[in-house]
Amino acid sequence: MTTPEARARPRSPRDPQPTGGRRPPGRAWPLVAVAVAFVLAQLALAVPGTGLGWDEAVYVSQVGGNAPPAYFSAPRARGISYLVAPVAAFTASTGVIRLYLALLSGAALLGVLWLWRPVLPVRVLAVAGALFAGLWVTLFYGPRVMPNLWCAFGALAAVGCLLRAVAPPGRDRRSVAGLGAAVAGVTLLRPADGLWLALPLTAVALLVPAWRRPVLPAVTVAGLVLGAVPWVVEAYTSYGGLAARLHRAGEIQGTLGRHFAVDDHVRALAGRTLCRPCDVPWDHPWTAVWWFPLPLLVAGGLVAAVRAGRGTAVVLATVTAASLAFPYLFTIGYAAPRFLLPAYALLALPVAECLLGAVGAVRPARRPFVAGLLAAGFLAHLAVQYAVLDRAVGYSRSVRAQFTGVAAALGALGVRPPCTVTGREYVPIGYYTGCSSRQPRGHDGSITEAGLAELARHRPLVVVVHAGRTPPAYAADWPVTRLPSAPGWRAFDAYVSPSARPGTG
Repeated sequence: MTTPEARARPRSPRDPQPTGGRRPPGRAWPLVAVAVAFVLAQLALAVPGTGLGWDEAVYVSQVGGNAPPAYFSAPRARGISYLVAPVAAFTASTGVIRLYLALLSGAALLGVLWLWRPVLPVRVLAVAGALFAGLWVTLFYGPRVMPNLWCAFGALAAVGCLLRAVAPPGRDRRSVAGLGAAVAGVTLLRPADGLWLALPLTAVALLVPAWRRPVLPAVTVAGLVLGAVPWVVEAYTSYGGLAARLHRAGEIQGTLGRHFAVDDHVRALAGRTLCRPCDVPWDHPWTAVWWFPLPLLVAGGLVAAVRAGRGTAVVLATVTAASLAFPYLFTIGYAAPRFLLPAYALLALPVAECLLGAVGAVRPARRPFVAGLLAAGFLAHLAVQYAVLDRAVGYSRSVRAQFTGVAAALGALGVRPPCTVTGREYVPIGYYTGCSSRQPRGHDGSITEAGLAELARHRPLVVVVHAGRTPPAYAADWPVTRLPSAPGWRAFDAYVSPSARPGTG
């Protein structure tokens, strides 16, 4: 407990700094600069010419966009659809959606870094923000309709709010409310992430003697429950109950259990947005160079933060990152780089502490040299990240070329709304064509083949198969057309029902 004498004595620059919400905020312009650079990099590198992928088409179609709602499988949550709804409800333009999310993600990055200003020095936050924003996976998903980056922002906000709420000498009631809101937001986006975020935050609020305020674990659990309500309600209205939805979600995700997926995540760093199954060769090891020293940098950051009197904040961020990363590294048998975005966002804090501590630990005369060396290393790291980003964005551009070409070809055959697409790539083809997408098997299974045959009597139905493959029996006599293929894509054949009328519209 702080004594009256200690409170009265002026603080020396060498005194340990507080770990919570009473640190005098520094100048904010470095944080603004990081956020602006993040937005500009997205607009220049990750937005132009890209198309909506399969998952994005599912999420956008729930709230507007170009087509009727696609089937919403059991593991999915609707939080990202709500986030994009203000734009998708009024326009189907992918470019407008991308611009909206790029600007919003830049504002969110600035917001969460700003929230941490009373907890950590601005220089630490600026370096951490630059490290996180410079990852190819962060830049790639900034303008995309996917939930993981927003879970990262929510996790940063939740940890920051908890630290501010427990900071002496006063109690920050707004941060208590922010803690609950952040946990609820993450859970609304991805219920499993919300659970793994709430676990360490609830534990420290119960176990750390100085933090034992009943409101903190109560608000954390309340946020988790509140964020999960829509998912749970939908489980009973659309999936046969909570147990049935959880079971089906586990099946779709590959049956959860004990899996060692660390090596899968290393392979995925080469630009694979989904590595499932991840039994591919490790052809580009240079893309994972930064990943292997990460534990050492985090450890060094913890030591530096403890010495600077900021250990509590950085330790909590690291523990929470470990909790969020654990299920993806050890319970799921495949990988996607976006899964670890919440962990990367939190681990950027100890890494920033490590780098700045390394500069401060040398004699003043040598600090420019060490700083220059670290800056050169960071620029080399950015060059690698740019190379991987360019590869991932190139594939996204090919998605747009592929499916806009297919949609134009189907439109020329008379496939216009109301219409339905089934078969290979049925969700993105349906979205780009403006049709509903249905499938009698797989994750969907929302209709039978007999039901599809009945639909074909009243509206255009497209059955897409790999070129040369045999269609279902009900479509065997329909006209077949070879669809255009973008470079790198397999060729498809489209069997179009006689109800389609070429040249009409």
